Amino acid sequence: MNTDQHLRVGEIDVEIVRKKIKNLHLGVYPPHGRVRVAAPPAVSDEAIRLAVVTRMGWIKRQQAKFAAQARQSARDYVSGETHFHFGTAYRLKVINCQGASSVKNTGDRIELSAPPGSDRDFRERVFQRWQRKELRDRAGPLVDHWAGVYDVAIPELGIKRMRTKWGTCNAAVHRIWLNLELAKKPLVCIDYLVCHEVAHFIEGSHGDRFIALMDLHMPRWRVIRAELNSEPLGHEEWDH
Repeated sequence: MNTDQHLRVGEIDVEIVRKKIKNLHLGVYPPHGRVRVAAPPAVSDEAIRLAVVTRMGWIKRQQAKFAAQARQSARDYVSGETHFHFGTAYRLKVINCQGASSVKNTGDRIELSAPPGSDRDFRERVFQRWQRKELRDRAGPLVDHWAGVYDVAIPELGIKRMRTKWGTCNAAVHRIWLNLELAKKPLVCIDYLVCHEVAHFIEGSHGDRFIALMDLHMPRWRVIRAELNSEPLGHEEWDH
């Protein structure tokens, strides 16, 4: 079982996750440059401290990149707003209607039909219901594809809003979850996330075996991951 703790190194709070892996892995994650170290149980706190100090320059450069990254403000779901859909920016048009609420992409804009006087929260629910279906329609075939590549049973796909991850894998119930935020990101990023999560059914950690699997089946995964992390951040708190 993983055990989590925190270590203060200078002005930086380091999250430590101890798990059964061979080597220590250090990462800096959006949106605010959270520092996380995954380490084998036998690695001491002092060894982790030394690893962080040794890479402090790189850590601060990564945090500076995230601090300078473009961020989307909170959306009000009103006409004229910009909304991202699979990596493309569209203008939103809100249409008053008496029938069922709906959203559609017309090619040059996104139209949200809702009852007159509907409030912001109602329009958001309608919009996110559409995003959820769109993401499932695009991600579902990718799950089937990568399950075939890795020769594992096709996992169940779940989509939900997550505050701390782009995606996650639950091997116990054979399910992967994708963050609804991915509906805003380019399709290549969704493909990478699905490949990443399905690979965890073979290797649960992010160690050497996992990296070898990703290198074999998606040689450009590091480039795509960087593209995902360079995309404009939503106003919510999430990272990976």
